[in-house]
Amino acid sequence: FHPHAKGKNIRLDGQLRRATRKNSFCNGITFSHRPVHLYEKVRLRLSGVHTGWSGALRFGFTSLDPGELTPTDIPKYACPDLVTRPGYWAKALPERLALRDNVLSFWADRHGRVFYSINDGEPILFHCGLSIGCPLWAIIDIYGITQEVTLLASLEIVIKECIITPRLYYELCKNFKRSCAMEEREVLTPCCSPTPSSSTLSSSASTGFSTPRVVRGLPSPLDNDLHFHPVRGSDVVLSADRSAACIHFLDSSRTLVFSDRPLHAGETLYVEVGHLGLPYFGALLFGLTSCDPASLHAGDLPADPEVLLDRKEYWVVHRGFPMPCSGDVLSFSLLPSGEVHHGVNGVGRGRLLCVDSSQVLWTFFTLHGAVNRLRILGKTEMINAPNEPCSPVLPPHLPAPLSVNRSSSASESSLGRSPHGDSMETPPVTAPSSPLSLPVSPTLTALELPSAGKNGECTICFDQDVDTVIYTCGHMCLCNDCGLKLKRQIHACCPICRRPIKDVIKTYRP
Repeated sequence: FHPHAKGKNIRLDGQLRRATRKNSFCNGITFSHRPVHLYEKVRLRLSGVHTGWSGALRFGFTSLDPGELTPTDIPKYACPDLVTRPGYWAKALPERLALRDNVLSFWADRHGRVFYSINDGEPILFHCGLSIGCPLWAIIDIYGITQEVTLLASLEIVIKECIITPRLYYELCKNFKRSCAMEEREVLTPCCSPTPSSSTLSSSASTGFSTPRVVRGLPSPLDNDLHFHPVRGSDVVLSADRSAACIHFLDSSRTLVFSDRPLHAGETLYVEVGHLGLPYFGALLFGLTSCDPASLHAGDLPADPEVLLDRKEYWVVHRGFPMPCSGDVLSFSLLPSGEVHHGVNGVGRGRLLCVDSSQVLWTFFTLHGAVNRLRILGKTEMINAPNEPCSPVLPPHLPAPLSVNRSSSASESSLGRSPHGDSMETPPVTAPSSPLSLPVSPTLTALELPSAGKNGECTICFDQDVDTVIYTCGHMCLCNDCGLKLKRQIHACCPICRRPIKDVIKTYRP
């Protein structure tokens, strides 16, 4: 840590490796004592966590030398005080991840993006838009429930010959332009057609896909009536028939692509992955939404799709796919029950997530890191698709996080996973308006379900306005006073869906 540039409540140990915030919940800003290299991981152990406050650690980077700051220049908070100044970039760590002894790693790449991971898990895109043309110092604001952090040895994750070689940059640009030109000449025709070779992936090195190979277990033929939507991230290039999407590896961050029509219950979508074969963090992100892509503007699509969870539509985001091989074929099956199953090269990998199948849902993807291509091969329709209720427990080999926005009546929640990533044991209940339909026990008819009044009154006191959301089901049917009283009861459950109450969160309307 920098020995002098720190908030007035910060105390450093003799080795400048441990920073502790004394008193209050703020004035805990610290900086690294030297600039941090691109692709160098800053690693922190959250060695002191206190649950008496709200909010958690803030972290990021600055292009200004903290050694030139005076004590009066350092504000109480990194967010919003510091980040409103030019040359400072920082955001908050989600409070659910700020657990004692968790190890936080964060770093910046050459595209001005910041990633972080917890306990060396899957890297998560955290921030975009850093100025990388100058040195960057780390910002660590020991805020809220985070009271003490310990700096661990940093790690260099850059592989220089694969990242910054000018010849490599030239070759990547040349290959990218060549492949896009070939697509415009419609070389990339749908590779799954009702022919004996329908399971052969026609590809070449110049198109970014692997050499031709047969993938066993793929159905034949595939319907090719599903393509990418013209509305897409600004860094995405589509082929002439919109069956393939590609990005520029070195400059891409806004890479959202959507299907041009909804994925119907009982359908399975097959996509082929292509990538450059270089070591790089991030791979692929998949999701479903009730938002018609035609209602979106390409310029408004964010680099991080989790930003879309704040929209009023229904969004489900799944990140954390293991790095696929170039030429792998991924399948996504939407069952009538709301389960989404996933497969690789014809081999089922189990349930990926659960969604509200009563809504019309478009699929979307983002491409990250070495994955620079995605091609829709086609889709099939299931026969006698199972219709069992959807359970929240994911298979043990699927550790990826899941984010959900249920629409304007609920905020995002994590389903079926504890903050540690393990499965949560949940008593069987039914959640009629939740994206999960859990095993049925007890059930309520529509006449028995309590509902908010016409003016949004609390379903318990029928006096105060609804201003509280129930975690984890997401229902908003209580005032804050009744919510707190209900939470203190033994075996407290939501008055609408009877799902156990883990917390109640007060909301604020503009």
